[in-house]
Amino acid sequence: MPRVPHISTLIARPWREVYDYAADPANLPHWAAGLSSSALVEGEDGWWSASSPMGTVGVRFCARNDFGVLDHVVRLPDGTEVLNPMRVLPWDDAAEVVFSLRAREGVDTDADAAAVAADLETLRRRLE
Repeated sequence: MPRVPHISTLIARPWREVYDYAADPANLPHWAAGLSSSALVEGEDGWWSASSPMGTVGVRFCARNDFGVLDHVVRLPDGTEVLNPMRVLPWDDAAEVVFSLRAREGVDTDADAAAVAADLETLRRRLE
């Protein structure tokens, strides 16, 4: 069974504010360099497209919700779709952002985890 590291950070802002910011696709290029290096363009059927370090990717987000769920599917340039579970959880007066990194064959999980951790750190710095 593959390992699933859970990468998280605490952000000193109310969880709802963190969720609202992170759930807005327009904000992705400002904090998620591993996913988007350009503005996302809305496409059909809830898919957005963006330039990324991997090439052009598609991104589809789950519906906004009251539970802090930010799950999203990334369609890689080769057509592979990867589910990325992500949550914003209340933590006293702050928010814990948790990303569950699902290992994929042929992908360096440690490098992927470092990229996700860097993105979450950027999100924290941007919001605090």
